Amino acid sequence: MTSWPGGACPSCGEEVPANVIRCRSCSTILNEDLIEPPAIVIPEYRPLPEVTPCPSAQTRGLYLLCPVCDRELRINNKYRDQNVRCNHCEASFLLDLAQPMIELQSFIADCPHCKKELSAAPKYLNKKVECKFCSEPLLFNDTNEQK
Repeated sequence: MTSWPGGACPSCGEEVPANVIRCRSCSTILNEDLIEPPAIVIPEYRPLPEVTPCPSAQTRGLYLLCPVCDRELRINNKYRDQNVRCNHCEASFLLDLAQPMIELQSFIADCPHCKKELSAAPKYLNKKVECKFCSEPLLFNDTNEQK
């Protein structure tokens, strides 16, 4: 911060000595650094939108294609990582979704709002979606992912 060097007052023109804060005649502040900043402007109040909770719809089963006959199978989650048998061709295989031969089609869950059965593609897992029956939001979670 520099002090007033002395000279004529910028407002009234009167001669003011060095190191003075205000002009003796008009009381103008002579040092720009001492001028108060404008008053703080308080922004307008805008309430935030309500955040609706998003309940989880836990998967209870899945649809996949039989690795032998390519027909669609509906299998409960309790049979994951176990040997299962196709209803159509009687072929037996290990239900491990990490295997490339298992072609997952969709997951099955119940809507936590209307309790109707939903089927969703794997790309919708862990994403906020809307129930096609009641249009309420839900988060489609795979129960076996936490294990």
